[in-house]
Amino acid sequence: MVTKSLTHVGHMIDSGLLSTILNLIIEEGADYEIIGFNVGKVPADESSIRILLKAENEVLLEATAAKLIALGVRAVGETEAEWVEISRDKAAPADFYSTTNHSTDVFLEGKWQTAVNQRMDAAIVRRDDGPECVKLRDIRRGDKVLVGSSSVRVCLPESESGGGDSFAFMNNDVSSERNATQSAEKIAAQIRDVKEKSGKVVVVAGPVVIHTGGADALAALVRGGWIGGFLGGNAIAVHDLEYRLFGTSLGVDLATGRPTHEGHKNHMMAINTVFNHGSIKAMMEAGELKEGLMFEVIRTGIPYCLAGSIRDDGPLPETEMDMIKAQQAYADIIAGTDMILMLSTMLHSIGTGNMTPSWVKTVCVDINPAVVTKLSDRGSAQTVGVVSDVGLFLRALAGEFETD
Repeated sequence: MVTKSLTHVGHMIDSGLLSTILNLIIEEGADYEIIGFNVGKVPADESSIRILLKAENEVLLEATAAKLIALGVRAVGETEAEWVEISRDKAAPADFYSTTNHSTDVFLEGKWQTAVNQRMDAAIVRRDDGPECVKLRDIRRGDKVLVGSSSVRVCLPESESGGGDSFAFMNNDVSSERNATQSAEKIAAQIRDVKEKSGKVVVVAGPVVIHTGGADALAALVRGGWIGGFLGGNAIAVHDLEYRLFGTSLGVDLATGRPTHEGHKNHMMAINTVFNHGSIKAMMEAGELKEGLMFEVIRTGIPYCLAGSIRDDGPLPETEMDMIKAQQAYADIIAGTDMILMLSTMLHSIGTGNMTPSWVKTVCVDINPAVVTKLSDRGSAQTVGVVSDVGLFLRALAGEFETD
């Protein structure tokens, strides 16, 4: 059998990570021997373990080691990174290192260097000033791409390794049996903490925010300066405009909860109104749009992107229908973000989660607990879930800032 020495240091017992590591080795068809194990005496102390990974062949050994490294396990010793220069745009070597969303260090030129622009599902390219995470579609002929995982170490955020981060106030469990108002209080405290440190909070929102009567509350948060970026689709803007013009969302009167006569066409009338002005901003300048979510987003000047899809009516002039450009706009807006609120939009939340580093505080609010589960399954394990009507939650959250 071939072997490889691995080590891990952290709060692996309380977090259950130790069991995950050992179970993964067996599930992959490999074996292990524990060479050394030091257990922290008090909760604040880290534990350390040294494992001799065993496999029947080199391929299984390296494949298993790569999966363990993604969990924060490190190879013993320091191996200089191996780079392969590519000869074709967008085509990495077959054994390129595929990143996670955790902070990643590469042993380069005799020292550990942290990769910049961390995100999951990227390659690592060698730059003059160090390693960089790059989407496959963005690597170019002549780039030097990292291969293998022996020169990589992955650093899990403290909250995932059992450090007791206060943000994980619900232990990342997903349950509908929790008070949304209490959750709003705790999240409001986190937002204040971020803003006090000159940080940034970004919102990812779906049209359910409008349908459930949460638009005014979210607009108030934007107006108050608590939100530093806005991401969504064509629909949330369309229905916000429909509400401002006709008092309806999808033809339903938000004051009474009843369908209105021929209300089904109201969203199309709203789109047509924007087209007649040329843009939402021009509609504002003409005095026809004086309030609302999109009004506050544009008036305050926070960066925003409306990412289009095949489902969109219109779409609005501000909607970005080039998906590559929309993805890049999303990535630019969340760059340097400290906290993301994902509000009842599964696809946009998952898309944003895929480009968000694991150390960014992430809250997902949805009436369907499966949405949070899907986020975690796709790598955004840092997500805290709040199972609630998003309109109710937003009104409670905005209420926390009324005195501010």
